[in-house]
Amino acid sequence: MRLTTAALVALLTTGTAALACGGSFSGFVDGLRSEAEARGHSKDSTRRFFAGIRQSQSVLRADRAQGVFQKPFTDFARNLISEARRKKGEAKGREFDAVFDRIEQRYGINRGVLLAFWAFETDYGGFQGDFNTANALVTLAHDCRRPELFRPQVFAALELFEQGAFDPATTTGAWAGEIGMVQMLPRDILEHGTDADGDGRVSLKTSAPDALMSGAAMLNGFGWRADEPWLQEVTVPDTMDWSLSGITTTRSAADWQKMGVSARSGEMATGLQASLILPQGRKGPAFLAYPNFSVYFDWNQSFTYVLTAAYFATRIEGAPAFDPRSPEKGLSGDAMKELQRRLRDRGHDVGKIDGILGAGTRAAVRAEQGRLGLPADAWPTQALLSRL
Repeated sequence: MRLTTAALVALLTTGTAALACGGSFSGFVDGLRSEAEARGHSKDSTRRFFAGIRQSQSVLRADRAQGVFQKPFTDFARNLISEARRKKGEAKGREFDAVFDRIEQRYGINRGVLLAFWAFETDYGGFQGDFNTANALVTLAHDCRRPELFRPQVFAALELFEQGAFDPATTTGAWAGEIGMVQMLPRDILEHGTDADGDGRVSLKTSAPDALMSGAAMLNGFGWRADEPWLQEVTVPDTMDWSLSGITTTRSAADWQKMGVSARSGEMATGLQASLILPQGRKGPAFLAYPNFSVYFDWNQSFTYVLTAAYFATRIEGAPAFDPRSPEKGLSGDAMKELQRRLRDRGHDVGKIDGILGAGTRAAVRAEQGRLGLPADAWPTQALLSRL
């Protein structure tokens, strides 16, 4: 899930009231209705939009059950990527060749990037989610875990409703409120929805051209740099300074090359800045992440998902399958939680104790590895846990 710039702006401009959450669900809905009218929406439209809203326990269960992100990159990627899915992506690329040509000409975004998102989000439109979107958004806005993301999306959905582009009774999608083939939130649809098939409507659920062009417009809005790479698999020497790896450290690709990093296929973009990504430490697969890689985090904030989507995009574009190498065995979910607790007790900000190797946990692991004289590759192992 993401907190888009628009959502942040909406949060700031509506003040502390936008943070209100919890309490009686019916009272919460009444508060949304009152705020909508204060924003200038008519009483009739707000009454009709909120009339059938119900709290969804299935949405809350889905929000709490994201254990899949505890999987290491190689397992996660193998679960999501199959030869059949890759070949289907290539076929979809041919089927909508003219649309992708327009996207590449207008935004400079490679077709593989959008095909990978299309594949992962809805299996190329095959399953777009069957959660009632209005119920999902209001439920998650009421829940106090991420109200700053979902409350503005409720009002965006209301605006779509007033435009005739959203039916609170029948619009369905993912459990977190995304709609359509590439799964866009209401605010993103308002800002980037595009009628690419020329029928006068933005139909993200039924029109692949609309969905793909809208997704491209959204990536462009997030800051995608036209005609530049995003990810490249590399090989690394055993003598690397592992503390230089990670998405927070950048060097020119030319500098990485001087350190002995080399591309497994193709040429390195030596004129661009890049980060060395070691998702499973110095003995596992390795990638150079170019500036466009950061844009992926505006689509999804899971490092493992982002890396897998970016890698799959390169596969669709013709890159070979990654070399898994022989990474040291990682930690189980429970062991990772124990590691996070020990890191937190040592003053590190690891965020929620959830067993997921996120950015905060990686940074803390790297710091402790350096303190203990271990290779600082940010990959937690049982040896590190024992030392802590």
